[in-house]
Amino acid sequence: MSLELRGVTKTFGSLVANDNINLKVDDGEIHAILGENGAGKSTLMNIVYGLVQPDSGEFLVDGNPVTIHQPADALAVGIGMVHQHFMLIPVFSVLENIILGHEQSTKIGSLESSAAREKILKLASEFGFHIDPDAIVENLSVGVQQRVEILKALMYDAKILILDEPTAVLTPQETDEFIEIMKKLRASGTAIIFISHKLREVKAVADKITVIRQGKVVAIADPKSTQEELASLMVGRPVNLTEKKTIHHDNAVVVKVSELNIADEVGRPLVSNINFEIHKGEILAIAGVQGNGQTELANAMVNLHKNVHGSILLDGQEIVGLSVNKSLHSGIAYVPESRELDGLIGKFSIAENLILDTHHEQPFAKGIFMSNKAVEEEAQKKVVEFDIRTQSIDAPVSSLSGGNKQKVVLARELSRPVRLVVACQPTRGLDVGAIEFVHKRILEEREAGRAVLLFSTELDEVMTLADRIAVMYKGEILSIVDASATREQIGLLMAGVKS
Repeated sequence: MSLELRGVTKTFGSLVANDNINLKVDDGEIHAILGENGAGKSTLMNIVYGLVQPDSGEFLVDGNPVTIHQPADALAVGIGMVHQHFMLIPVFSVLENIILGHEQSTKIGSLESSAAREKILKLASEFGFHIDPDAIVENLSVGVQQRVEILKALMYDAKILILDEPTAVLTPQETDEFIEIMKKLRASGTAIIFISHKLREVKAVADKITVIRQGKVVAIADPKSTQEELASLMVGRPVNLTEKKTIHHDNAVVVKVSELNIADEVGRPLVSNINFEIHKGEILAIAGVQGNGQTELANAMVNLHKNVHGSILLDGQEIVGLSVNKSLHSGIAYVPESRELDGLIGKFSIAENLILDTHHEQPFAKGIFMSNKAVEEEAQKKVVEFDIRTQSIDAPVSSLSGGNKQKVVLARELSRPVRLVVACQPTRGLDVGAIEFVHKRILEEREAGRAVLLFSTELDEVMTLADRIAVMYKGEILSIVDASATREQIGLLMAGVKS
């Protein structure tokens, strides 16, 4: 089955999200959609699936015009979608999740329900999914839950499958398995629209690549293109994805964490027996699938978590138990997971956000008053140094793109005297150009002799930046390995397999 989009346009007020998009996905083809955040990829796919209505344009399935007003219309013509954030009910079984919304045709408890179970088993066997229809979804791994989502689409005869960032929450091994699943689906005649920002995966599996920039199709790229060539098409300028690191051999220990344990409010363990050191001019990356204690450990480094026991020495000084303010001013730069929730105050101006943790100090404070001139001068300086794209330092920080918001956080945190940089998911949700800038800045901190504790679920990022890699699984560090370790070795540790 083929899908063609002609002249699809969608605006939100003055913003043109999709501008006269033409796209063709052929039968049994894996068609990748590449583009920066905000380029219009998700809007376009939501239009195809009936979640958003276009202002103009038409759809053709197998050359015939179709009308799609809602997801039921998309399913009726053979289009299914697997969302990045799964649409499953955790306490329901696999069978119950798959037939949810189709109860009239399946009649739970009757022969039709048995027929649904048989069809699930047949499809699971055909694609090597190994799924028990009666298993409760919350007891399944993330990778298996994703396969349940795919089965939901295949159960109702989807011949065109939209996959939105399907590998975002998978281990490297699960990602490799998923790529094989996509190839099996293609071999069975299923057409796949594959949305991803991971260039390595796109190159590994795509038959055709459409690049979208600022709402327009700017190129149909060859999968044989290099990652740098694809990235350049996405952002419209040359991009360097392989920053070079010099080798450091400094034995001075900046951070020493010993027997660190973190519990929730009722005393249940969240993180257990954490031990590591970070040397001067070294990047230690904490890798692992999201949800294995990384957030709690990062928060503990600046005393954002209350129930912490153990020791964190910064240049020999104990910091466990300090206030957050004293932790930061002891020499820690903190880049939180969510810049919007924890890193910035959206209604405040860019200039105000740049001095949030130093507003009470000179030269910004004069007694109980603030020196607007000093604040303005600092902001103008940082806007240039960190390439913050804005028309005015007085604009609310909420008006900035994700990449520029992150630059504001970095500019503020790295403007104080710093000995340790704690960076949590520093490139999450950023476009390729902003990722390039953040990586370069983190490496500059390393070159300046700072210790860096990097938390990232992006394995490519970890392997690009880290000197050593600590892998967390279920609240523990399973192993600390050199950056020369293979993706396979790290992936096994991420899955809980200790060599």
